[in-house]
Amino acid sequence: MAHVLIVAAGFYAHIHAAQLEAARQAIAAAGHSHELVEVPGALEIPPAIALAAGTGRFDAFVALGCVIRGETYHFEVVAQESARGLMALALDGLAIGNGILTVDNEAQALARIAKAKEAVAAALALLQLREGFGIAG
Repeated sequence: MAHVLIVAAGFYAHIHAAQLEAARQAIAAAGHSHELVEVPGALEIPPAIALAAGTGRFDAFVALGCVIRGETYHFEVVAQESARGLMALALDGLAIGNGILTVDNEAQALARIAKAKEAVAAALALLQLREGFGIAG
């Protein structure tokens, strides 16, 4: 049984709650356990995962959040840098599923809540691949 850390940004409370429910269901359905760490926004997700990875307590990680396009360049910075941070951690060998939604509006976010389940599946698939290669977590 794997122990998964969900790192979730709760900036949009109702989207956050729906993503968490979907991810928790997917982890439970796969027969694994999880813990939750909440952070303010998507930019804080990669550093939180990096800190948690150093503990050795978690086998896989699921990043959940939502970035909605606004009127400024901030959307692009948050979307790109959170994805870049997660990719850097994954390339260092962490099993991470990226469930950070980057959308134009709230309706698009709500239509994509199931991406949280896909992020769980991705994290577990990478964990299985890492284990198949005999790489310790």
